Amino acid sequence: MDEDERILIMSLNIMTRDGAKARAKQLRAEAAAAGTSLSHSKALEQVAAELGYRDWNTASARLSNKPEAPCQLGDRVSGLYLKQAFEGRVHAIRELAGGMGYEVTLHFDTPVDVVEFDSFSALRQRVTATLDANGISWGKTSDGHPHLVLRDVLNGIV
Repeated sequence: MDEDERILIMSLNIMTRDGAKARAKQLRAEAAAAGTSLSHSKALEQVAAELGYRDWNTASARLSNKPEAPCQLGDRVSGLYLKQAFEGRVHAIRELAGGMGYEVTLHFDTPVDVVEFDSFSALRQRVTATLDANGISWGKTSDGHPHLVLRDVLNGIV
C-alpha cells in the first residue's frame, strides 16, 4: 500500500476529533516501539498533516464541526434501497443509543419497486431504516445485501 492509499484509508476512519486524537496516541505508541520520542503535540500535528490540514488547530476545528450522522434533516441523498437506485430527501432522523445508529426516514423522489417479480409491483416512496454512521442499514436482504445504503449527500452539506 502506498502513502496516498494509507492516508485515504486513515482519513476515512478518522471522522471525529476523538478519532484523530486516538490516531495521535497510536502514532506515539508506534514511535515509542521504534525507540523514538514523539510528543503529543507533534503527534497531533502529524495527524493533521495526514488528513490534509495545515495544523492541528485547523483539523480540530473542522473535525469537531463535522456531523457524525450519515445525513441531516432535509438533506438530498442518493443510494440503494433493496438494490434499487434512488434519490430523495431525509424526512426524519433520530439518533439511537448515543450514536450507535440512526433511524432515518427517507422520501424518494420516484417510488422504488421493492418486488423483484415481473408479475406484480409494490412501490415504496417513504421508508424508514436503521443505519450505522456510514449510512448502511443494519437489516439485510436474504442474499446478504443491506436494505438501504446512502451513497451521496447531494447538497454537499455533510
